Amino acid sequence: MENKAILLSKSDYKFLNEHLEKAVMSDYNKSRLRDEIKNAKIFEDDLLPADVVSLNSQAKIQSLDAGQEFVFTLVHPKDANIKAQKVSIFAPISIALLGYQKGDEIQWEMPDGIKSFKIIDVKRMEA
Repeated sequence: MENKAILLSKSDYKFLNEHLEKAVMSDYNKSRLRDEIKNAKIFEDDLLPADVVSLNSQAKIQSLDAGQEFVFTLVHPKDANIKAQKVSIFAPISIALLGYQKGDEIQWEMPDGIKSFKIIDVKRMEA
């Protein structure tokens, strides 16, 4: 699953390319995200499959390490609000999930080490 090309909308692709180098994140995450963007399959915004984690989508995930479930929405950094479960697109968990689909399992470096997650559900939210 690690080698699967991520799926991105044109607008997400453009935003990520414009802001990636300025984003505050670990070198590991920046490098992984840069590689994933480079190999991504790009879709017109309205043709991106509805079950793909993207900007302004709500993701329900399960930690395969701890078994816990989490629900949050990926948003622009300026709209992040952890109390409202809105997480910056450049947060480690957002970077990990971006471009993957419902049912996918992924591994990514979090602040406390490499973690595994399964995407349980994805809902597109209004921007």
